[in-house]
This record gives sequence, structure tokens and C-alpha cells, in this order.
Amino acid sequence: MAHDHSHHHHHAPPPGSARGALTVALVLNAGFTVLQAIVGFLIGSVALIADAGHNLSDVAGLGIALFAAVLVTRPATPRHSFGYRRAEVLAALANGLIVVFVAGFVALEAVRRLGDPPDVPGLPVVLTATAGIVVNAGSAWLIHRTGRTGHDLNVRAAILHLAADTAASLGVVIAGLAMMWWGWRMADPIAAIGVSLLVLVGSWGILARSVSVLLEAAPSGVDPEDLGRTLASIDGVVEVHDLHVWSVSSDFPSLSAHVVVGTDADCHALRRVVSERLSVAFGITHATLQMEHAPRRHLMPGAAAVGGCHDHACDDATLSSGGDGTPSDAASS
Repeated sequence: MAHDHSHHHHHAPPPGSARGALTVALVLNAGFTVLQAIVGFLIGSVALIADAGHNLSDVAGLGIALFAAVLVTRPATPRHSFGYRRAEVLAALANGLIVVFVAGFVALEAVRRLGDPPDVPGLPVVLTATAGIVVNAGSAWLIHRTGRTGHDLNVRAAILHLAADTAASLGVVIAGLAMMWWGWRMADPIAAIGVSLLVLVGSWGILARSVSVLLEAAPSGVDPEDLGRTLASIDGVVEVHDLHVWSVSSDFPSLSAHVVVGTDADCHALRRVVSERLSVAFGITHATLQMEHAPRRHLMPGAAAVGGCHDHACDDATLSSGGDGTPSDAASS
């Protein structure tokens, strides 16, 4: 007989919401990007334009991050039983792709200018890039103090890009000083290329992690083989099969598995032991477990096992732990 064990997951949004900090950072970066682009075009500095392009990608990324931060707080529905938690992963992926595109475009323009670098005044470059350091570092600090950088992939992506922008602006300052003091015109396109490479390297980790989550790979830090061995080593567990472990979002690991227990084992008690082991050892608080008794050979059909756990009841029993780690049982006979 088919049994419906669907669950709707109503997890409260995590503490320390980053929405306020993301909003402030978005406004600051948008205003500064416009200023930086205007100055860059007026004086012909490709380094400033590169930095402005990087900042523009961050403005887009911050906007996407803010949109995702709002989406993930929407409650789960029967159609979207996990809510919209994966929005932050999609946003981080879009953010990374935008940054890579802008960096590649600016790098090509900078390489083209290496053959005939323009004469760029250094002082406006230094002043504008210094302002960029203040804006980006301040924005990164505002988001970091929300305490979400260790849990939210999207917030981590925003922090990474703002930190990279700070480093990039520092490189542009150095290039501006080189043009001021030594008249070295090559400093401008070289700084632009350096900024672009920095962006590309910094974006790789976020892109790889986002794709990993979307492909439902095992969460980072969780070895499925070790996890399976750990569960199988629990006293009373005979075998673990059909084991699947994945991430719904960057901070929400999930697991499903069939757990075969001994003929006379109390499967209801073992479900709780397995759930607790998953939570303590692997940080997995959402687990759907189908308990199965090993084949009986010495009991008459319909006989009860130890602990009052009937064989046919446990064949279709599931356990689903919520986000708070509290197991909720659903047994069907």
C-alpha cells in the first residue's frame, strides 16, 4: 500500500537577518559606482572604469542578495514544501556569473590599452579609489556584523565581493600614485587587469559551491561513506541503504535513508538514536528515515517483536526531524 509521508517545513528565518545591512550596502555602493564611473570616463582611466564595473557587479549582486533574503523568509506551501530557501543559492550563482562577465570584459579592454596607454591624471584616481576603499570596507563590515557570514552562502558571496573590491581599490590607489609620482602610464591598464584577475579568482569558490548545492551534492564537510558507516555501527542496526544526503540551501543539510534493524529490535527507539547521532555528529537535523526489520525466520507471521514494534508497521515507518532537531514520527501499518 502506498503511503503519503510528505511534510511541510515551516522553519523560522535565522537570527541576525542581513536584510538591513544589505539595503544600506546596496545604496552606498550604487551611489559610489555612479560617481566612480563618471570620474573614470571624464579622465579616461580604465582602472577606475574596471573598479566601477566591479562595483556595478556588486550592486547587482547585493540587489539579488537582498531579493533572496526576502524570498527565504516566505513560508513553505504545499507546492514549495521547503519554502524558498534555495533562492539564496540561485542568487549567489547569478552574482558570480555577473562578476565573471564584467571582469572578462574589462580585462580585454585593459589588454587592448597596453599598446597605447592614455595619459591619466593620478590625483583623481587616488581620491576616487580611496573613497571606494571606505565604501566597500564599510559595507563589508555592516554585513559581517549580522553574524550570517558563516551560514548563508549568498551573504558570504556579498562579503567576498566587497572585500575583493576593497583590495581592488587599494590596487587602483597604488596605480594612481605611480602615475602621479613617476608618470608611469602603464600602471592604469595593469591595475585594471589585476582587478579583473582578482575578481575571477575570488568568484570561483562561490560558483563551485553554488553549482554543488544545485546538483544536490553532499554538504561540504560531510563524507557520505563515513556517515553510512557511523549509522551502521549503531547497536541494533543491521544495514543502511538507499542513503542520500544533500543540501536544500547552504545552511540546510537533509538526509533520507532506509535503515534495516535486527529482527527483535525496537525500531521506534532506534529511529530516535539514529536521528540524535545525525544531529550531534553531522549537524543534520532534517532526516527522513524508513525503518525496516531484517527478514524473520523464527517468528510466526503477525507476531510482535520486542518493544511492541510489529514487523509490518516498521516496514513503512518514517521519521522526519524538523529544523529544530525534534523528531516527528509517522508510522503506517
